[in-house]
Amino acid sequence: MPRATATTGRSMESTNWPPAHSDALRKYFALGMSYAEIARAINAEFNTSYSRCAAIGRARRLGLGAACRSGEATTPIPAPTPRPRPQDLHKLRERYKAMAKWFVPFFEQVDAPKLRCVDADPLHLSLLALETGDCRYPYGGDEEGEAITFCGRPKYGSSSYCTAHFHLTRGADAASQRPVGAAAPRVVEAA
Repeated sequence: MPRATATTGRSMESTNWPPAHSDALRKYFALGMSYAEIARAINAEFNTSYSRCAAIGRARRLGLGAACRSGEATTPIPAPTPRPRPQDLHKLRERYKAMAKWFVPFFEQVDAPKLRCVDADPLHLSLLALETGDCRYPYGGDEEGEAITFCGRPKYGSSSYCTAHFHLTRGADAASQRPVGAAAPRVVEAA
């Protein structure tokens, strides 16, 4: 039996069944056999390796009726539901107007909080132009394709930002609530 190779690398049966195989499929179909039984019978008779799905596909191409027979485990495909027309949508909207407030969330318009800003004069350096001790506070990148630059002023202590941007991101009173210290390493023995 000739085989065709799919693009995934798995082998699959050719769609050109010999006439004798198609006739056997028609005969077994008329006897009321399931597609799995039909595939096994054809494979035994002609020394082939058709699968149940191959038998279903060939039966569809031959026009032998529904692919889902009694005893088969495939689920039928539901018929598509017609789309509602615009005037039908208007009728539905009017009919369920009272219930619409339950399903559609109500959002109050809230004024956006005013963002804090600092009086820092950024150098607008690129990422590649930043040095080890430069502020890494980003600018730009809000619009599509807009370049992102960085402040570039000298850093504040061990922070990644300059003094103005450090206080902007942490708050004016945040010196450092947690002292940084060296912790002694512990040795844990495996049991």
